Amino acid sequence: MMSRFAVDPRWLIYLPPTMSPVETAKTGDYLERPEEAFDYFAGRGVEQVVCQEKHMGSRAVLVVCRDAGVARARFGAPGGEIGAVLTRTGRPFFDDAALTNALLAETARALEAADLWEELGTDWCCLDAEILPWNAKAQGLLREQYAPVAAAGRAALGAEAATAAAGAARGIAPAAEIAARLTARLADLEAYSVAYARYCWDVTGLDDLKVAPFHLLAIEGRTLTDRDHAWHVASLHRLAQASPRFVATETLAVDTGAATSRAAGVAWWERKTGAGGEGMVVKPLAFLPPPKCQPAVKVRGREYLRIIYGPEYTEPRNLSRLRERGLGAKRALAAKEFALGVEGLERFVRREPLRHVHECAFGVLALESEPVDPRL
Repeated sequence: MMSRFAVDPRWLIYLPPTMSPVETAKTGDYLERPEEAFDYFAGRGVEQVVCQEKHMGSRAVLVVCRDAGVARARFGAPGGEIGAVLTRTGRPFFDDAALTNALLAETARALEAADLWEELGTDWCCLDAEILPWNAKAQGLLREQYAPVAAAGRAALGAEAATAAAGAARGIAPAAEIAARLTARLADLEAYSVAYARYCWDVTGLDDLKVAPFHLLAIEGRTLTDRDHAWHVASLHRLAQASPRFVATETLAVDTGAATSRAAGVAWWERKTGAGGEGMVVKPLAFLPPPKCQPAVKVRGREYLRIIYGPEYTEPRNLSRLRERGLGAKRALAAKEFALGVEGLERFVRREPLRHVHECAFGVLALESEPVDPRL
């Protein structure tokens, strides 16, 4: 699989981990809430967490060199390449090599303009990011799954609702109740359509893309896992100041033991999701979590989850069923994949043979083949 579909293996130094959602909310009409995230980390002795807005894009790893000479000397890259943009399974993010090269060149320029090459004392780096819009990578999913569901639902429910309304107008007693129920289902379907449409826009070239980096993972001679998440976000905000291609990720620090701080975190999430945001990721302030603790959990918005669980997931009967979802397998994968990713980077910066680095990448891929609910 790797030899056929992957990027040039010389660029394959890291694959990002999966991420578990927060514990399921037990009451109300929400499936996920921030309170459970704060409780989770507080219960594991983590007092300071960072809430990061969650971008609705596609996960990407950018390995970027200052110039082609560095790429050739450090990575053995041929043909004037200065880096690679990888999906989370190690494949080229873009089918268009020219678009890949343009994004890498812009990233190298932004790092130069932000003075990060000099400040970090490096001539290459590895970034963890989201590339927006979502449909830049998920066009097939939209065309084959989400849009057909919306179109078929509108056609079927619309006709049924019109028939029921006509029956109600003629005084047929059950018809009014049926019409009301079908109208409610149509409203859920419309909310579903709005939910996925807000994350899509036309992409014809580099100018239509946005990159939201959130981890500066490694540079020459060292990984940056000893820096906390506040440092990572602040450093990468400088890319957004240097180039319009980059988006600054908004964050909020929360003290898990302080009621006022927790309330501020909840309100921040509610504002973000109420305005159409996907949700947030909650992480310990330290990059490396304590033992038996997740490196991050995601808290997705109520409307966004319609994309994941279907238009009518908020119906009480459906919420009751979904509250029984199990997170154990997903969390085990997230912890193992996180550890493998960090280990792979450590091996690379120590200049171990590439086959040792790839052991970690292949381990992540093997774990991703485990059968786990893809909606988590």
